[in-house]
Amino acid sequence: MELKKGVFYGVGVGPGDPELLTVKALRVLGSCPVLACPQTKGEEMLALDIVRQAMDVTGKTILPLHFTMSRDPDVQHQAHLEAAEKVCEYLEAGQDVAMPNLGDVSIYSTYCYLMELVKARGFETEMVAGVPSFCAVAAKLGISLTEMNTPLHIAPGRSELSEVLHWPGSKILMKSGRQMPEVLRAIEENIGLDKGSMVQNCGLPGEKVYPNLAEDTPAEAAGYFATVIVKE
Repeated sequence: MELKKGVFYGVGVGPGDPELLTVKALRVLGSCPVLACPQTKGEEMLALDIVRQAMDVTGKTILPLHFTMSRDPDVQHQAHLEAAEKVCEYLEAGQDVAMPNLGDVSIYSTYCYLMELVKARGFETEMVAGVPSFCAVAAKLGISLTEMNTPLHIAPGRSELSEVLHWPGSKILMKSGRQMPEVLRAIEENIGLDKGSMVQNCGLPGEKVYPNLAEDTPAEAAGYFATVIVKE
């Protein structure tokens, strides 16, 4: 009898507040014997830390996945290949694997790169939606992202902001922290800092809220998890 292969789940765990994990996320994470967790250079596993605040992971196999912060596509792809290979070893043995991801699993998620590689190896995959960081940021700021007939745009902070900031409607600038001086300069020159708000580390330790960037701005780089909202 052929051994049933495992399923590779990508699970959105929200931006940081463990109360924002969905019931489905907790069910899937609870049912999988293996948790494949992105690990930073400092060996922290932030997504796993969030999960641990919401459920007991005792008895589960924790599989650290190391990803590079290099922007070199070849270096990134090699890291994805190595991580996918580790995941597939457990799937081949018939064990389901869940990969917790910050925010929603479909938005700037490393899981999606691994998902394609794992699918190409013949394994089943499934995505579990989570609360996106920018929705949590808007809630923290007490503002709406869209109104009737208002478009919403999402872009990385390192985008060509002189163009992005002139798009109609609301703009979300994600992962802006490391480019914060350039981001603030672009907002000021193109649309005005009074149109911008930001939350750093939303739902995480060290959370900082900037309701109006014209009145209160970070002095320097604001860290990786900084999300800026620009409204007309």
